[in-house]
Amino acid sequence: MARKLAFINYKGGVGKTSLIVNVAACLAKLGKRVLLFDFDTQSNASIWLLRLERWNKINSTGEGAVFSIFYPGKAKLKDIIVKDVIAGKAGEKLLPGLDLIPTTFNLVDLESEYEGDPRKPPYLLLNEQLRELEPNYDFVLFDCPPNILRASQCGVFSANEVYVPSNPDALSLIGFTLLVEKLHKFHQLTASFRTAEMGTPAAVQGIIFNSIKSGVDNEVPKMRMQLRMNQYKAQRRVAATAKLFETQIRDATIVRRAVALGLPVILVGQETEETDNVLNDYRRLAQEIIKHGEIL
Repeated sequence: MARKLAFINYKGGVGKTSLIVNVAACLAKLGKRVLLFDFDTQSNASIWLLRLERWNKINSTGEGAVFSIFYPGKAKLKDIIVKDVIAGKAGEKLLPGLDLIPTTFNLVDLESEYEGDPRKPPYLLLNEQLRELEPNYDFVLFDCPPNILRASQCGVFSANEVYVPSNPDALSLIGFTLLVEKLHKFHQLTASFRTAEMGTPAAVQGIIFNSIKSGVDNEVPKMRMQLRMNQYKAQRRVAATAKLFETQIRDATIVRRAVALGLPVILVGQETEETDNVLNDYRRLAQEIIKHGEIL
């Protein structure tokens, strides 16, 4: 059975998409079969991995985007998977094992204009279809926007683990606090829809510090985040195994260059000390996530 991980924080701008794309790539490089869902209406992960030319074709028609699965008779998840999404200029597969469920800007309509069967909300529709695909993957990753609205609900409901990308600052601490409270309310509201085979609702398993600036003392923000984590563990609002991850991702210009190239950092191939540093960070984080699964 695949491990299903939602990456979310109620604070935006924490580098969530760069984190999830590069972790997904490192997991695939380790031989894991990875499916990445883009549930963020900004579509950053989809644009990054598909590059603009391929993404524009989906955006112009809406066909092949995740929003289409919520309408009867349109598409199923299995029909819109972009297999081995990272392709070279000649179409060659550069990172076998990393698949994508893309999104486009029309996903925002899920929050306002969508009128589906109230007995089967979007997160249930997605969960039913995802269960057919799970045996094909080791990891399913959900890139969720900074809220618990319908798009995020799809990822959070299907996930078994929640990871919180953060910056070492007060706003990330507030975002983490809001997230835990909103998750608790969402799990209460959806308890009647859960079955035994779905497992327990996804709890926060870890906080991952991202985009760390060099020469900045982060010990006080980290200490405050650890104190809040300890409080929530005592209240059973996060997983008993939840922790601040040891691996921290350093800020690096190579990440922004990777976006422009439509590649994860692991495939950029630019040999500099900065590239090596941040790439090793992503590799260590992928290994730490794998290892964390051993104690769940």
